[in-house]
Parts: sequence; structure tokens; C-alpha cells
Amino acid sequence: MTEIKIKLMPGCEDFLPVKAHHDDAGYDLRSRVDIELEPLSGAVVPAGFAMELPPGYEAQIRPRSGWAAKHHITVTNSPGTVDANYRGEVKVILFNLGSDVFPIRTGDRIAQMVICKLPEVTLTEVAELTETDRGSGGFGSTGKE
Repeated sequence: MTEIKIKLMPGCEDFLPVKAHHDDAGYDLRSRVDIELEPLSGAVVPAGFAMELPPGYEAQIRPRSGWAAKHHITVTNSPGTVDANYRGEVKVILFNLGSDVFPIRTGDRIAQMVICKLPEVTLTEVAELTETDRGSGGFGSTGKE
């Protein structure tokens, strides 16, 4: 099992990321501030902790599906990436795509964090790539938009 060290910010003793269920992929992150998220606007919301990821790992910050479906609240750079060498407070870039002000209160679950092991790869420059049926067909090239 891989150890991830968590440092809670002062006054944030209840902000340790936790899974709601043992088999969940993501750890719930909480807001350490009260904000009003205006329609069609965003905010950077501090989550009350910093962490030490081992080399070769990242933390992905993802939207909460319930907020996205019911209130149109998302993580703007989804998934956001926390790199292994970052030691500052984890923050979540939230955006309100809805038409109503969305209140966020201290302690509200605002996002989920998934810890991922990164593969070691080598990028090699070549003159040509292997052909495929799709080729260079991009967005919408499969016939479904």
C-alpha cells in the first residue's frame, strides 16, 4: 500500500480527505471557506490540506457527479492535476454553469480526488506513425457528435 502524507491547514482538523465508501475511487474534498458561486462564474476554493505524493503519482481533482447533474457545478480544468512535487494547499477550481447562485459552506464536499500511479514512458520523435482505420480523423469523425 502506498502512503500519502497529508498536512491539515490550521483550523481544518476535520478536512482530511475520506472516501464515503471503502470501494469508492475518490476521496471527498471539502471547502474551508464560505462562498457564493455566481452563475457563469468560477472560484478557486481551498480544501484545507496539503499533501506529499510519492514520485510517479498524481492526484486528479474531479467534479462531484451529484452537483454536476443537479446544479451544473463542475471543476473547470477537470480533471485537475496535483503533481507529486507540489506542497501547497490543494485548491479546487469550481465553475457554476447554472443560472442560480450556488452557495458553498465551510465543510461542504466540493470535489473528489483520485490518486493515480503514472506510467514511465519515453517520448520518441519519428518521421511517420503507424496507419490506422481512423487515421487523423478528429472530433466527430466516428459519425456520432
